[in-house]
Amino acid sequence: MQTSRDEAIRKLIKVFRTYGYEGTTLSLISKMTGLGRASLYHHFPKGKQEMAQATLMHVHQQFCEIVLKPLQQETNPRDRLQGMCEGLNQFYDRGRAACLIAVFSLGGEENMFREPVKKALQEWIASLENVLREAGCDLPRERSREVVMQIQGGLMVARVLDDTTPFEQMLARFPERLLEETNF
Repeated sequence: MQTSRDEAIRKLIKVFRTYGYEGTTLSLISKMTGLGRASLYHHFPKGKQEMAQATLMHVHQQFCEIVLKPLQQETNPRDRLQGMCEGLNQFYDRGRAACLIAVFSLGGEENMFREPVKKALQEWIASLENVLREAGCDLPRERSREVVMQIQGGLMVARVLDDTTPFEQMLARFPERLLEETNF
């Protein structure tokens, strides 16, 4: 049975999330995905770099759908923030899945992925900023950046300590904590 490009990308996500770009070899990809080199090069003729770019693009699309879309709904700010937090919990598997943006921004691959990573973070901050501005937050841009940093830091701590409880608790409290600081 032939593996589709989308199936290959879904398998590659776990490899890159686990080993990063620098730590991922074609042998490791083949072993972890069950795909031979011929199959991999069929879908990704330019090799590992194309695989990583396709993976990052796929993950970005998922992030937009699961995390950013709730922030852009025509509902009240509390519901949008709650939707974002529920999406983050799903997207990061309750804190067990590494952030591909963070993984790709470490090491030598930093320059290769800088622009798509930067764009993804800017989209998230801008979407959150719009909600916080609507809710009456005094410094919505600064607060949005702080929230993204706290979430990313919380994700890293959850993975390192192998305990997702603090990450889940943080996300559960975010909507109310953010809105306490506003006039909403």
